[in-house]
Amino acid sequence: MMEGTAGVSGHRHADESLLNDPDRLAEQDPGGMLRFTASAGAQVRESAALAAEANLTVLADEGRPRAVVIAGIGTAGRTGDVLATVAGPRCPVPVIPHRSAGVPGWVGAADVVIAVSASGRSPEALGAAEAAHRRGARLVAVGAPDSQLQSVAERARAPFIPVPRRAPARASLWALTVPVLLAARTLGLVKVNEADLAETAARLDADADRCRPTAESFVNPAKSLALGLSGSIPIVWGSSPLATVAARRFGDTLSANARYPVVTGALGEAGRGRVGLLDGVFGGLVEGERDIFADPDETEGDATRLRLVLLRDGGLNAEDDTDEPLAVEERRADAVQTLAERRGVRCDVVTAEGGSALERLASLMAVPDFASVYLALAHGLDPMAVPAITEMKELANQ
Repeated sequence: MMEGTAGVSGHRHADESLLNDPDRLAEQDPGGMLRFTASAGAQVRESAALAAEANLTVLADEGRPRAVVIAGIGTAGRTGDVLATVAGPRCPVPVIPHRSAGVPGWVGAADVVIAVSASGRSPEALGAAEAAHRRGARLVAVGAPDSQLQSVAERARAPFIPVPRRAPARASLWALTVPVLLAARTLGLVKVNEADLAETAARLDADADRCRPTAESFVNPAKSLALGLSGSIPIVWGSSPLATVAARRFGDTLSANARYPVVTGALGEAGRGRVGLLDGVFGGLVEGERDIFADPDETEGDATRLRLVLLRDGGLNAEDDTDEPLAVEERRADAVQTLAERRGVRCDVVTAEGGSALERLASLMAVPDFASVYLALAHGLDPMAVPAITEMKELANQ
């Protein structure tokens, strides 16, 4: 085996029969990524309880901040995207996700920094927490208990919300997100209430049941989505800001769990350029050369093709004064589906459900999260063990 492929295993073509065999699925998933993914609803409830035990009320003592910076990288960084989207465009202060070490140069005593790290030791979160303490900014820390991040918070006499480290960070999005949202609620930036959290947890539980390993692929939406994506280059577009966060999350999990290259983003931006992918060598050109009379089973592996996943958010935009922005988003989504159909590019659609923004976001993330794990398993990959991540950390620390 070549040095560059040490530790790499699996097979190029997806094995559909494996997905319909619960025993083989369990053997292929020794680290329990499916189980961790199914714990999303429990994560919401546990983190809400842990946040309630933290003394977040001290955040509000100095009034509304000038700005809120959410510092973290990877999945921790996505918590900032979720907060910014749930807070919406009418949020009274800027909500700024920050993925670099330290904090922006303008951060000072008038601001709040929320440092997030599943391990409690990421340089980005630690550097932001230290910088916030030095500059006199209000600090909230979210991460593993008894970690370096907790030590920084204690020195700064800042609230710390412990998130037990039971799963990889990428399977702990909800455990990390809920404390961030509740800290923002204390500051008066979002209107997430206990009912919203309960409904979001129930939605995640229901989707976990629909996507359970014992449900066969023809009734399991995550397995169906995984099989549709197999062997393709996925393009995941969100029709709204909320759906775009879910699209980028799907890109994260497809890359880390299934090791698939993926294009993600907002449908509005895609319409200004990236929609041209549908005409390209993996889209309309290859589909135009396909023999429509050929046996699909014999030609399936002939060429790599695009597969479009469209995340549609049909909920009401409470932050907007009119429904016009929503109508524009829906027309764009209809248009891109029509374009894909005309070019022979297959399209999967996941539509948001639920009343609150948080529940709709959960409904757009749950099935794709499971699909990324099933796609990895279908290729004989262990979604928990990603050799390239481990090797990169080792090389970067040399």
